[in-house]
Amino acid sequence: MKTILGPALFLAQYMGDKAPFDTLENLARWASALGYKALQLPTDVRLFDLQLAAQSQTYCDDIAGMLAGYGLQVSELSTHLQGQLLAVHPAYDVLFDGFAPPALRGNAPARTAWAENQLYCAAIASRRLGLRAHVTFSGALAWPYLYPWPQRPTGLVETAFAELARRWRPVLDAFDDAGVDLCYELHPGEDLHDGVTFERFLEAVDHHPRANILYDPSHFLLQQLDYLAFIDIYHRRIKAFHVKDAEFRPTGRQGVYGGFSDWRERAGRFRSLGDGQIDFKAIFSKMAQYDFPGWAVLEWECALKHPEDGAAEGAEFIRRHIIRVSERAFDDFAGGQVQTAQIAQILGLD
Repeated sequence: MKTILGPALFLAQYMGDKAPFDTLENLARWASALGYKALQLPTDVRLFDLQLAAQSQTYCDDIAGMLAGYGLQVSELSTHLQGQLLAVHPAYDVLFDGFAPPALRGNAPARTAWAENQLYCAAIASRRLGLRAHVTFSGALAWPYLYPWPQRPTGLVETAFAELARRWRPVLDAFDDAGVDLCYELHPGEDLHDGVTFERFLEAVDHHPRANILYDPSHFLLQQLDYLAFIDIYHRRIKAFHVKDAEFRPTGRQGVYGGFSDWRERAGRFRSLGDGQIDFKAIFSKMAQYDFPGWAVLEWECALKHPEDGAAEGAEFIRRHIIRVSERAFDDFAGGQVQTAQIAQILGLD
């Protein structure tokens, strides 16, 4: 049995232009002072040069050494934006162009090729850093057709998932060669956003052993999916964990879809840890029960609270919820080794 590692912090929401949020070292110093033990690194060149990391063990060693100086390590690398760009429906071309390098904007095929290469680099960089998991998005070809009105043509969803699998299969193979699990954050806006869509994708990639899950209960609460039963069903594929809170308070005016309201006004909204409705005691218990091998990583996205307060409170929140698993059963004192003859005697057998 393994005790969950943590607390760790995803830096995507904390990058900025002013200290201490302007460089990886400044962020490391700040996060360490808050009590974090690891950082989940967005592969943004301002923090981590993914192309260089794939080419240079020295660069990776220097990053790891710098973080170690602050009592930190890398929990996972993140290619959420690159994964998104591997599969973009044309309806979102303009919006997602902003995630690509300026020279590639307006050129969807070049953007897709760049994203694929970035993912290959992420596999190599993860191996160089000695990581066991990597986190990303799946991208989306079918998402605009989520609700079946007008009726979807027969075969549309199947074709979309076949193409999604075709694009991801060589990337999954590259992560397999690197010995790293690829963990999709199941997220609205992505074709992989719940258990059914993950199973559909898993079947399309022939149940690839590296196709795994980044578990984030906040996205499941906002879909009104049973996030605890999800762990029971998919724990063998859960290899990464975002600790993020949320609340869902439907009214007579809006529900799951939110009525195009902004985040403050939606029925479902993300909250800082402890301010929402997620039952983290039950989640951490299930993670301990199923021997989750990875990090508990705070992803902060709150419609109300200041991000620095969310980070400061989040480290202690995660620390309190991590269950140090027992090395023996609580009733071992009543047991002891019983011989076969004794068992037969106890049961009244000859």
